[in-house]
Amino acid sequence: MARVRKMSVDEGVKAGLSAYPNFHKSGNVVGMKRKYYGRDALLVRSGDYIYNVSATPEIYNQAKP
Repeated sequence: MARVRKMSVDEGVKAGLSAYPNFHKSGNVVGMKRKYYGRDALLVRSGDYIYNVSATPEIYNQAKP
């Protein structure tokens, strides 16, 4: 199952999400995991974008389920 945690835009700016790979919220989460990020990728949605924060799991843990 594709799990994406959520974070407000303000929290995302503080966490520095703009430095991570991202795609628009209208994209296919399952397809992006399968083709680019890997099954165990940690994804966080902030605003209109979904960010791959696998390199920094602390950000994923801060986000709300």
